[in-house]
Parts: sequence; structure tokens; C-alpha cells
Amino acid sequence: MERLPSWLRQHLAAVRAVAVLTVLLGLIYPLVTTGVAQALFSGNANGSIIEQDGKAVGSSLIGQSFTDADGKPVRKYFQSRPSAAGDGYDPTSTSASNLGPEDVIDTGDRQSLLTQVCARSKAIGELEGVSGARPYCTPGGVGAVLKVFPGKAVSVNQPCPAVPFIATYQGLKVECAQPGEDYAAGRTVPVRGDVTAVPVPADAVTAGGSGLDPHISVAYAELQAPRVAEERGLGQAEVRQLIRRHTTGRALGFMGEPAVNVLELNLALDRS
Repeated sequence: MERLPSWLRQHLAAVRAVAVLTVLLGLIYPLVTTGVAQALFSGNANGSIIEQDGKAVGSSLIGQSFTDADGKPVRKYFQSRPSAAGDGYDPTSTSASNLGPEDVIDTGDRQSLLTQVCARSKAIGELEGVSGARPYCTPGGVGAVLKVFPGKAVSVNQPCPAVPFIATYQGLKVECAQPGEDYAAGRTVPVRGDVTAVPVPADAVTAGGSGLDPHISVAYAELQAPRVAEERGLGQAEVRQLIRRHTTGRALGFMGEPAVNVLELNLALDRS
């Protein structure tokens, strides 16, 4: 029998390798891992679904918003961390905002990260009855940032006819920003202000890397406790006890910080 050419033998070997690997890695391996997951970790493998009265209400691994039809916080519920995933907590669009600490100047179609933080802090301060003031934020809830030129300074995140958050900077008069004006040539100067105490925690005003965070910090939960207790007619001690009950410790005992699962806490409040 005539021996096959070497190039044909190589191609046949490649086809056999593809077929074997397809069966092993595309069929057998997924079936085995799925079977093991279902046998040993069925709850986690199926999405860690939380049910109430026989109905799925969410997942312990994916956050959700507790707002009304207008997007306003429902006052009787603890509020989640902000989300940058789609319209909020969309598992199909999990992502961060990709904005960094140097993103401080608003543009015509987008708020800077600094202004987003300032606006969230102001809103949370009003909701919880505390000061929402933060360093580098104006009292109106935008980034306190100047563009400095020879002879003038412009509060670039305060379009006219807004009154600038400071009247002068190093002897220069501070002006409001004229819409459509290009201030890129100026020197960027964030102004810290004299804020010392910041009652609103960082996780309340910044979105997490996944945009799906189901937890908030203990500090943020404690900040919300008086409002929730008042809305529900409960004692603050009772609400804080529920917070402690739904607080998870550090991973492996030393990684990260304790955190509170918002959905589980709100469901426990509904049952109380």
C-alpha cells in the first residue's frame, strides 16, 4: 500500500487533534464541571438566587436599585452603591466608568467623575440629613475646578449665569464658564476648600469596578439607619441589629473590609 504524502498525514493528524480536543474540552469538560458545581455548590452555580414567598427577588451576588419610577430613593429601604453597568446593575453590561482621579472637568455631554461624586454626595447628604460637603466640591454639587489664565480664572464646571464658588483666586477675579467656550489652554486648578469632616462614605458616591456590587460598607449602612428606622417606625437599635446580622466579615479573615448585603438586609426589614 502506498504511503500517504507527509503533508496529508500532517493535515489528518491536525484534524484528529481538533476532533479529540473538541470532544474533551467542548463537551466532556463542561459537563463534568457543571455536574460537580450542581452537586456541590448548586446555589452558587444557579446564580445565588434569593426568593421571598416563593418568588425570585434577586441575587445575593448582584446589586439592584431601590428607587421609584422616577429614580428617586425609596426612603424605607437601604440604598445600594452607585452602578456604572448599563442603566444600573445590568449583568449584560458589567463595567466600570473608566474615569480616573484626573477627570475633573465637565464637558458638554458628560459630567466629570469629580462632579458625579460631588452631586451624589450632596444628594445623599440631603436624603440622610447630614452634610454632603466634600473637598474639591462646590456647595452646589459640582467639581470646584478653575482654569487659570493670565488676568482671569474661570470656574469651568459652573456655566453662566452661575455665581462662582469663590470670588477671587490669587488676586484674579473668578468668572463663570461661558457655554461653548474652549478653556483647554488654561492651567487646571482643583480647589480643595476647607472641608474637614466628610459624613458620606466613599462607597456611597463611587461605582465599583464591576458595577454589580451587592454590598455597601458598614459606615454607609449606619448612615442610612436613622432614616430607615424612622420610615418604618422601628427603633434604631433594632435596625442596627439587622445590619450586624447581614454583615459579612473580611475574606479569609484579613482581606478587604466587612460589608453589608443590601438586598438581604431590605428583605429582612420587610419581614420584621
